Formats: sequence, structure tokens, C-alpha cells
Amino acid sequence: MVTGETMNRNASTAGTETLAVDGAQPISVELVARVGEACDRAEPGQAVWQLVVHASGAPARARLEELTVGLVSRWERTLRRLERLPVPLIGIADGDVGGPALDALLATDYRIATPDARLVVPVGAGATWPGMALYRLAHQGSQTAAVRRALLFGEPIGAPDALALQLVDEVTDDVAGALEIVAARTATVAGPELAIRRQLMFDAATTSFEEALGAHLAACDRTLRQVAAGADGVAA
Repeated sequence: MVTGETMNRNASTAGTETLAVDGAQPISVELVARVGEACDRAEPGQAVWQLVVHASGAPARARLEELTVGLVSRWERTLRRLERLPVPLIGIADGDVGGPALDALLATDYRIATPDARLVVPVGAGATWPGMALYRLAHQGSQTAAVRRALLFGEPIGAPDALALQLVDEVTDDVAGALEIVAARTATVAGPELAIRRQLMFDAATTSFEEALGAHLAACDRTLRQVAAGADGVAA
């Protein structure tokens, strides 16, 4: 079980921004603002080079009483901003992960799960919550039987199944050690180029070759210009 003060607040240490999202708590204006502030600190020009999302907690049922479509829309837009940040996004799934914690986890690039982790789609008003976690689970989990049962009936996806479905990248008791390895692996990959590659990857699932070609050529042209500019600087 992951414990410590960083599970309860945001912290920025040595280039790492840490964001804790408690899925047992409902979506709120405060949560939207807190995630937005973490995004602010990870934008270009800041000292942050990676963002670690600690996702834990799940509601016993979908907590809908205080939600409005406007608030949900703000939350989904903030998650989309998180998903597009120009830094590596590392997720940690600990215990039951549902509600906004599941939303945030599914927006990360690399996901580490503890052995007792379970991805939980909350049920309320006679059905599962139809937020964008359903979209991301269906898109990333390839419509497998386990994902289908989770989306339709709220059946949790345990860590072994989540790993087999590639919804998480590794399952380990040594979260600190796994974070250290991932941090070293991603240390040289950051900035707008990472965000561009991530978007090209997202688009590949729904875009034809002909439609994608222009965006990929533009990215290639951008890279070649950067290489040429770097070579000119060395020559000078």
C-alpha cells in the first residue's frame, strides 16, 4: 500500500510534480482547480519534467447528488489538458481506484499498479457512471470481456487483468523502485515534442493513413528544422 503525505497533497520536488487524486471524493470545483494548478506547473518554461499521479480510492456508489453537467464538462476538459501536457505522465494505482481517481489514472502515459489495485467503474442511479473513463477503458482495453463487464455492470478489474489488458504497465510492491526506473527511462523525453507524439498516437486509432499523413509530415518537418537549427548553432 502506498502511504505518506504525498498521497494527500500536491508536491514538486527535483523536477517531479506529484498529484494525489482520491476517488472516494466526488468531482468538485476544488478538485478541478487543484488538477489545473498541477497542469500550470507542468507547462513549458516550468522546472517540472515529469508528473506523477497517485490514484487511489473509489466511491461505494456513484456520487451524483451535487454534480452538474457544467461541472462534469469542466472536469473532463481539465483531464484533457492533463492528458496533453508536454511532460511524461506516470500513474500509480493503489487499492480500489474509481471515480475521479480512475479518470486521472487513465489519462497517464505509464501506469504502475500495486498488487491489490482494482479499477472500479462506480454504479449509481441503476447504471455505471457514463463519464469519459468509459471511453478511455473501451478505447484502451480493446473491448475485451473484462472491460465490457466493468463498463456495463461495474465489475472491478483486478491488477492481474489490468496488466494483461495493458491498462497498466506493471504490477509491483516496490512502487518507489519502479518510479525510479521509469524516471530514468523518460528523463530525456519531454517538452512540446512529447505532446505532439502523444497526439499522433491518439489520432492513429481513428484516423486513416491519408488523413494522418499531413500531420506526421508536419511533425517530421518540425524535427528536421530543429536538427538543422542545432547543427547551425554548433557550426557557429
